[in-house]
Amino acid sequence: MTNQLEQAHRPGFAQVGSAYYPMLVAVFTALVIISNVTATKGVEFGPIITDGGFIVFPLTYVIGDVLSEVYGFKAARRAIILGFSMNALAALAFWATIYLPAADFYQNQAAFENVVHAYTQLIVAGLAGFVVGQTINAWVVVAIKERTKEKHLWARLVGSTFAGQLGDTLVFCAIAAGAIGITSFRDFAVYAALGWIYKTVVEVLLLPITYRVIAVIKRREPTYQPAL
Repeated sequence: MTNQLEQAHRPGFAQVGSAYYPMLVAVFTALVIISNVTATKGVEFGPIITDGGFIVFPLTYVIGDVLSEVYGFKAARRAIILGFSMNALAALAFWATIYLPAADFYQNQAAFENVVHAYTQLIVAGLAGFVVGQTINAWVVVAIKERTKEKHLWARLVGSTFAGQLGDTLVFCAIAAGAIGITSFRDFAVYAALGWIYKTVVEVLLLPITYRVIAVIKRREPTYQPAL
């Protein structure tokens, strides 16, 4: 309670005990789980090698930017921990389901086990990469904001994306490559480089939306105090 009150009176950030913070955390957590499930499939578009997580994963960084910009580093870190706690719970539920007795008509036990094995490895990769990337992302947003106050939001968002996605992609791809069938260094290099470029470009393209969401929440958050 004390930390919340202190943060509520800290210029530039809002208190986490409002209606918007849990809503953002819920969306953030859902996107993390969805992206990890879809990432169990390797995807190839000609020379481009990636995984199914590319569909929604960049959105987790958009939400992370909003959380960091409006609520601060500790609030963003709390969302990261909660998101991966729910991922861990999902993995445990999947493993428990593997050992439940299959019905006579169920023919997909082997396929289900393969997906769960890959998902578990991706959980480890995602936990390592996402904690590193999102922590860097949140830290950069807050560090730049302490110097620029409410000005140059684009610098905070682009700078944090560039650094956070680089850390995330390198760590995640190093662990996850084997889970989706990548074995050669060339394929790994393409997977990591294109993943970083793609996620960074998507976030830059989504800047107008991120700007709008941040502006709306700042305006409607009763505890938000602009940094002057």
